[in-house]
Amino acid sequence: MTTPPSAFPDVEKLVVDVLKADPALAGAIVAVNPPSGFDGTQSAVLVNRRGGAWIGDLHVDMPLIEFEVYGPSKTAAHTLANAARRALLATIGKQIGSNLVQDAEEQDGPRWLPDYLYRGANRYLCVIRLSLTVF
Repeated sequence: MTTPPSAFPDVEKLVVDVLKADPALAGAIVAVNPPSGFDGTQSAVLVNRRGGAWIGDLHVDMPLIEFEVYGPSKTAAHTLANAARRALLATIGKQIGSNLVQDAEEQDGPRWLPDYLYRGANRYLCVIRLSLTVF
């Protein structure tokens, strides 16, 4: 059995770059952290790694990626959530930097979840598990 790397690939950056390149997400904030002044009513996709596993023998990272998707209305947030999901699921079989996306599988979502930090927010959550071969 091989040991895991001392640091996982920066999958949050990888996903942010994929989403930012997608025309369906133009005009939306796509980031790991909300920008200054964010109040939950802007169109935004916040990307976070929520765990996962390293499969050492195969050199595969299997991160769980969570999208927190916001919009000015519930309908707008839902539309944006679907666009983000589609963009990430479309990476199956593609090499991105030093990673090959072997698989992308939805684990949860889109799921409506009120946000108690931002009172006026319309938020959906999605979780997608990636399988990345690391070169």
